[in-house]
Amino acid sequence: MIFDQERLDRCISCGACLPACPTYSLTGDEAASPRGRISLMRALEGGALDESDETVYEQSAFCLGCRACEPVCPAGVEYGSLLEALRDQLWRGKRRPWQARLLMAVVRQPWIVGLQGLFRRHARRRTGSAPVSLMLGCVERGLYPRVSRALAKLVPQAHVASGQGCCGALHAHNGDSRRGAELALRLGERLPGTILTSAGGCAAHLAAHLGRSRVREFSEYLDETPLQLGRLRVDGRPARVALQDSCHLRNGLGVVAAPRDLIRSFAEYVELPDAGGCCGAAGTYSLLRPEDSRRVVAPKLDAIEDAGVDFVAVLNPGCLRQLRNGLRRRGSTVTAVHLAELVLRAAAAHDEP
Repeated sequence: MIFDQERLDRCISCGACLPACPTYSLTGDEAASPRGRISLMRALEGGALDESDETVYEQSAFCLGCRACEPVCPAGVEYGSLLEALRDQLWRGKRRPWQARLLMAVVRQPWIVGLQGLFRRHARRRTGSAPVSLMLGCVERGLYPRVSRALAKLVPQAHVASGQGCCGALHAHNGDSRRGAELALRLGERLPGTILTSAGGCAAHLAAHLGRSRVREFSEYLDETPLQLGRLRVDGRPARVALQDSCHLRNGLGVVAAPRDLIRSFAEYVELPDAGGCCGAAGTYSLLRPEDSRRVVAPKLDAIEDAGVDFVAVLNPGCLRQLRNGLRRRGSTVTAVHLAELVLRAAAAHDEP
């Protein structure tokens, strides 16, 4: 048995997921929709299709895994777990993309991930006064170390542990959910108390394995722990800030209002037409399928520029890389920035005379 039969049977093929699916919107192809992919899964489970079938493999890779289909599904289909099971079955050995295999091998060892701190100066080890632990993140501490430094300043009472490894989300999304679960549990043992994370994808993965009560994405944590923030200004006027949701944070954990409320507390908030739609980063997707990734993000970049904002805030390092690179290629005046960094600027503005 490849799939949990109850989860597979829950889909009633109603089609409510179709408008929410980015790849269906791009192609209009039924196979490139959640309903269509579940039909392929049923055929694979029943033996009507073989694992070597190219359509099944292609759709397992073409899917962004954004889980936008889950909130709109009237039957409560847990599509994300079905996709993980499909990739577990198909993405084995050399059938797993080499880029994913390389990244998974690198982050599997905490000491390798930890080497980034020697050069990138992410938040340093310290013992906090509260039962809260700051999760540093693999990609974030290497590419965007200022995010963890900002969060450490905003939540100085948080514990920052050394020797943190990967949370396992990378493995779970790339055909090794067993190892993904093991890494989540290992990190849960390493970090005491509530785990505070600035990466939406990591938050959703950890919550699935450690329990929702142990995991807090930073915007919802700060929503519960008020800060003294000043008004962020650009050229003497209130800064205009839009938000790009983290797919797994929004669709997996239902965190929608907190980051918006946080932005409104220090800037003029501007809602993008498709703020909740995937930006095409999708973990390793932008590396594995760069052309499709660019097709997904293109209309979003148009909407960001049309909104007349100064900043587009993000809640995930992959989204930051995707939007920052896309806007830079266009020569846009809009700055993509992690929300934690904007909040730190607002905190500094409050302290100014």
